[in-house]
Amino acid sequence: MTDMTPRKMKGSLLERAAQLYDFGAPPRVPLAGPPPVPRQPEPLQPPPALPVPLLILEPAQEDAPRPGARASRDGRGVAIDRRMLAEKGLLVPGAPIGALVEEFRQVKRQLLQTARLVKKVDGDRSRTILVCSAKPNDGKTYCAVNLAIAMAAERDVDVLLVDADFAKPDVMKRLGLNDGPGLLDALADPTIDIEACVVKTDIAQLSLLPAGTKSNTDTELLASRRTGEIIAALLAADPKRLVIFDSPPALAATPASVLANHAGQVMLVVRADSTSEGDLREAVTLLEGCEHIQLVLNAVSFAPGGRRFGSYYGQEDTE
Repeated sequence: MTDMTPRKMKGSLLERAAQLYDFGAPPRVPLAGPPPVPRQPEPLQPPPALPVPLLILEPAQEDAPRPGARASRDGRGVAIDRRMLAEKGLLVPGAPIGALVEEFRQVKRQLLQTARLVKKVDGDRSRTILVCSAKPNDGKTYCAVNLAIAMAAERDVDVLLVDADFAKPDVMKRLGLNDGPGLLDALADPTIDIEACVVKTDIAQLSLLPAGTKSNTDTELLASRRTGEIIAALLAADPKRLVIFDSPPALAATPASVLANHAGQVMLVVRADSTSEGDLREAVTLLEGCEHIQLVLNAVSFAPGGRRFGSYYGQEDTE
């Protein structure tokens, strides 16, 4: 896998991805007429090398978040409604494996592989991932929540999902929970223990950190030395902890570019039907504080029986 920088981007990324993965509808079969002449199979050719890793996700449409209800707490942490997760198209821990699970398995394997490479150079910084998009409504929070749930299934990882979209925090509501004290509060007040703001859930190995009280100086707070201290404290509290930040869109708000300076890698969500190459290039430039940027192509047309391996699940064994 190679990293994407503005210098390495040549040609149209979305057009190359469309040619490689065939996003269009399957060809129509004529209803009448002579049977088609069978074609001789062509020798398999390796796919063209791409300078940028593109991972394709099953389409998902984000709906309006429900008002958060204060969930009951027990020894396992705050309870998250599994039925609600399914209704919102999110991964459900313990549910049968399907196409969406396999898509996010592929995504996390790529990210974990990159994290091992980053660790050799940047140490603990390898345990931080920034999830971002170029523009709003590209599905970055949807992808961040699903990535966190998928990562939490790993045996040797504890996941902390941080809502760093301070203007429009959505992580807690999307999981059916109320917001509370969080990252902004700890940034503004050095006496606040950041671990006291962490919310454990009943999803094994998954915790949440709310955005906190809104502030008109959120970017300035992030740019302060306190941010590095907080991230270091979060990582030191649990040597197995992987911190995932759900940030604002890079072209819509400045916190994304500031957080990129603290991230071991960036997962940049690209919406197949709306993100332009110009927006993508500009977003990458703004996130250049992080050397490792991976692309995730979201909202791709999915045809059952197509080339994606996710269609394997649910098929009956005909042998």
